[in-house]
Amino acid sequence: MTQRFPIPRYPTGWFQVCWSDELKVKEAKPLQAFGRDLVMFRTESGEARVLDAYCPHMGAHLGHGGVVEGESVKCPFHAWQFDGTGKCTDLPYANKIPAKAEIKAWHVHEHSGLVLVWHDIDDRPPLWHTPEFPELTSDDWSEPVRRTWRFRSHNQEMGENVVDIAHFKYLHGMLQVPPAVAEGREHIFHMETPTYMKSGHGDTEGTLVTNSYGFGVTTNHFEGFVGTLCVGNVIAVDDDFVEVRFTFAVKKMGGADVTRGIGKAFVAEISRQLEQDIPVWENKIYLEKPIFCDGDGPFTKYRRWGKQFFPDWYRKRALEAWRSEREARPEFRPTEK
Repeated sequence: MTQRFPIPRYPTGWFQVCWSDELKVKEAKPLQAFGRDLVMFRTESGEARVLDAYCPHMGAHLGHGGVVEGESVKCPFHAWQFDGTGKCTDLPYANKIPAKAEIKAWHVHEHSGLVLVWHDIDDRPPLWHTPEFPELTSDDWSEPVRRTWRFRSHNQEMGENVVDIAHFKYLHGMLQVPPAVAEGREHIFHMETPTYMKSGHGDTEGTLVTNSYGFGVTTNHFEGFVGTLCVGNVIAVDDDFVEVRFTFAVKKMGGADVTRGIGKAFVAEISRQLEQDIPVWENKIYLEKPIFCDGDGPFTKYRRWGKQFFPDWYRKRALEAWRSEREARPEFRPTEK
């Protein structure tokens, strides 16, 4: 595995692991995220839970054959049970539960039809929560449409795509490079860009309002004659791949057929743009000190804001590994004159 990026792989923040209806009551499923094997399950009372995958008894994976009983998931190998806090709640063939019979539990936040998990390399509890997205459950908005992609990239690399205003013209075919107003405050990066959306009713002018909540969750509101929302979620699956989930909704207008037509065009256009980005993301390198020009977007502001999601020790370790690899590869060595 090569060290593609001078930044750590797994940032602090909230990350979507599934949509709510993908995890049924009393269901246990394997999950891979942050370079780890996990298990997610839904208790009989309806709570979504996530634990490390392996039973501390004999190492069985709780997501492969594990079953949910009450508020706990039962190991398929010897029937040890663990609740949502990771504590062993039942051991049917012993008189005493060992004191160390415990599994790491992950913080879960479920809202707006999304199941989110908190990651922090220093294992700190959640420092913030993402807001709810009422459009995804409102009768005034269309039924959400969902899309998923998996490819080689990095959360920060994809986040920078939002502030890269020039590429919208030269890669995606927009008529001009739009100006952008951006501000990073605490864990939220806010940006407003005048733009337009293509639909069956022609190009609609408006403003794209983007809010990034760390490197995991981003909302894109198109505000104009047509109201649209795309909630983007990016999670690092392992050291190479990310999984991207987009949830789309359109404000109802002009009858069901009109709303459906606008929604279909909206999903198609955003999906087209993302799929144009994928081969670039998968094959580019990340430059520690890129050469910016005055027509580029607010990259520097975004990178300064993004440093908070990686502890200093974690960032230093990744940078040293990246520089070491670059020094060993001839294409990155300075040309001798």
